[in-house]
Amino acid sequence: MPPAWVSLGYHSCYMKSFSPLLSLIFFFPFLLRAGDGVTMPGAVSTVRVQGPDMDIRTENAYVRITAYSSSIIRVRMSPTPLEADKSYAVTGTPAVASLNWEQTPEMIRLHTDSLELVIRKSPFSLSFLTRNGKVINEDEKGLGTSWQGQQVTTYKKLQESERFIGLGEKTGNLDRAGNAYTNWNSDVYGYSVSQDPLYSSIPFYIGLHHDLCYGIFLDNSYRTEFNFGASNNRFSSFCAYGGEMNYYFIHHTNVAGIISSYTSLTGRMPLPPLWSLGYQQNRYSYYPDTEVLRIARTLREKRVPADGITLDIHYMDHYKLFTWDQQRFPHPAAMTSQLKQMGFTTTVIVDPGIKVEKGYEAYDSGVKEDVFLKYPDGEYYTGQVWPGWCHFPDFTSEKGRAWWRKEVRHFTDAGVSGIWNDMNEISTWGQKMPDNVIFDFDGIRTTHLQGHNVFGLEMARSSYEGFRAASGKRPFILSRSGYAGLQRYSAIWTGDNRAEDDHMLAGVRLLTSLGLSGIPFTGMDIGGFTGNPSQNLYTRWIELGAFIPYFRNHTGNNSKAAEPWTFGEGILDIARRYISLRYTLLPYIYSNFREAAMDGMPVMRSLAIDYTRDQHIYDPRYQNEFLLGSSILVMPQEGNAAFAKVYLPEGEWYDAYTDAKTTGGQEKVLELSPDHLPVFIRGGSIIPRQSVIQNTTETPSDTLDLHIYQGSRPDSLVYYEDDGETYAYEKGDYYQRSLHFDPARRLITLDKPEGQRHSRHHYLRLVLHGFDTGKPALKEQYISFLPDDPMTSVPVKTAVIANDNRSMSLQY
Repeated sequence: MPPAWVSLGYHSCYMKSFSPLLSLIFFFPFLLRAGDGVTMPGAVSTVRVQGPDMDIRTENAYVRITAYSSSIIRVRMSPTPLEADKSYAVTGTPAVASLNWEQTPEMIRLHTDSLELVIRKSPFSLSFLTRNGKVINEDEKGLGTSWQGQQVTTYKKLQESERFIGLGEKTGNLDRAGNAYTNWNSDVYGYSVSQDPLYSSIPFYIGLHHDLCYGIFLDNSYRTEFNFGASNNRFSSFCAYGGEMNYYFIHHTNVAGIISSYTSLTGRMPLPPLWSLGYQQNRYSYYPDTEVLRIARTLREKRVPADGITLDIHYMDHYKLFTWDQQRFPHPAAMTSQLKQMGFTTTVIVDPGIKVEKGYEAYDSGVKEDVFLKYPDGEYYTGQVWPGWCHFPDFTSEKGRAWWRKEVRHFTDAGVSGIWNDMNEISTWGQKMPDNVIFDFDGIRTTHLQGHNVFGLEMARSSYEGFRAASGKRPFILSRSGYAGLQRYSAIWTGDNRAEDDHMLAGVRLLTSLGLSGIPFTGMDIGGFTGNPSQNLYTRWIELGAFIPYFRNHTGNNSKAAEPWTFGEGILDIARRYISLRYTLLPYIYSNFREAAMDGMPVMRSLAIDYTRDQHIYDPRYQNEFLLGSSILVMPQEGNAAFAKVYLPEGEWYDAYTDAKTTGGQEKVLELSPDHLPVFIRGGSIIPRQSVIQNTTETPSDTLDLHIYQGSRPDSLVYYEDDGETYAYEKGDYYQRSLHFDPARRLITLDKPEGQRHSRHHYLRLVLHGFDTGKPALKEQYISFLPDDPMTSVPVKTAVIANDNRSMSLQY
């Protein structure tokens, strides 16, 4: 018989409040016996080590510990023997050849270069320590991991003042302590700013305490729940409603290292097409084709830079996928060709539902190739969405993905450049897909309960792979839903938001949380999808959009038009300046996307990455501030605010518009101007900028500006160029140059370029901000942070040099 502590009858996925009887049971556990509903592992009975794996048998569980690297340890636990598993998230493999371990009668110790795992034998429990013995994370004594029916939960001891950040697309504060969340992809039209769950599930979070940080990734696609001390002061926990307890523990000395290690597991984004980083104009819906062309021409006539037009569901024939409405869009290839001549790319929306209609090509071929989701009796599952009753491809089967990849050619043949995956939670009218629908799961047949959360990920994957195969170019893929690893295929946006101040600010936190969770390419509907923004709110939102990775203006069909010119000439001027600013910053933004592709770092960064230990950044008053890259500090503001209390973290900061320098580590009150969103530049930064262009097919001037801001700490930037549309960069066809600022040596250094490509810029103009130097080669000029904003021009010192292949240094 297992000891009394093996089963505790009070367990649930979240701890319930104790009744007097349960309190008695808790303090006298001998009253409980196995079979009362909760099973715990019990004591260790055997240990076997082979390669990077340690297999442990306990009284009631099978456990496998795998060292993936010096900083990543995987933990698998099940009450039944572990079988081969399938992960749609993890692409990394163990890089450790063998384990360094030792054991005593009481415990097992596993060592890596970065951490130590202590496994206590009776009862079985795990503690993760630093190499010098500090507790990073540990199981809560007496609780650990347990099963209640199909549910499995791991309880972790709450550390003193522990913070929790990340977890993907989650509303609420930056610091998630004291709250609980559910992962179950959901269609939540016009969601509230506190609603949970939303559209995607990224079951990965970062814990912070005592100057230590760690990450936990629960790779289980069943419905999962995370409790960060909600309704209790004892534990944090994570729970899955089926499958194994399967999590990866990650330790690093800083948050950036945690993100890098996590994305080494789940993959990193490929470089996006350059045009997708420009301004995108959309609404639900632009039709017919003459209206699409009118919008494009108006953008050009009003000199609003833009690269993309997006078509919502009204381009289809009665909302049937892989069709065009022959009345509204009789010649789609001719339309996309006209748009391309004006410098516009076309993105179209796709939904997964295929209408049940004989004679409809997609339906007939899908039935012929047997690609749709089924009930256990073999009948196709049918759900109702926009076209009517539909079947849905099983994207967890190779034949389902292969069918979709072939169908995608329908769009590439029509000149479409991007695919916007919508309704892929799966969303159906009624929002209650039956649990017994069968998913192939690549040969490991399972039900909707396990397949639901990965459906959107695999749809985005199929769209990406199909488009890449058909065109040979980088596709732009956008998805509303997803799971961990989505960054390998797609950008994500935050769905059907509302035209309200708190939604704009909540959207910022959603995007920075997604960045903390390994997804760099993110966006939200500028101006709000539902409702009508005030002029002031729209102004603040379009200003903010210039600093968001995916910059899309979008609104619903029951809302007023929201193109920049619809709010009057004054707001059009502001929008034009900030959109133009976006285009001048593209060299900086694209270089940061290159960093995201290399190490997983987000482009839009929570201050928790660089200023983890600064308590101010978790203050709700300041939690919406973020960095674009590592250098540009953006402070979103409500539309009607006249003053703002802001916080500048440590370092030196320059007002982007006036170059006024402020020492960080302090709060400030700013008087706000509607035509200037508060933005600061970190001292020591190097920011490459180009001339204003109307779209990315235009060639900027042949001089690249390198804006360098005087500071007390050294900094560097890897500047990057390639053709912006193909995968030739994977074979060395790129231009890359490391730029360095060294204040101790009063030196600015440009390393010798790398790669097979020549820069599109023949000259470099060094633009020095805040420098006190009398070098005769430097020229004094006036420049503005915002294009065409002479009211904020500031004096700087400049020098123009040839952009040749030598390494260069400038002593100032």
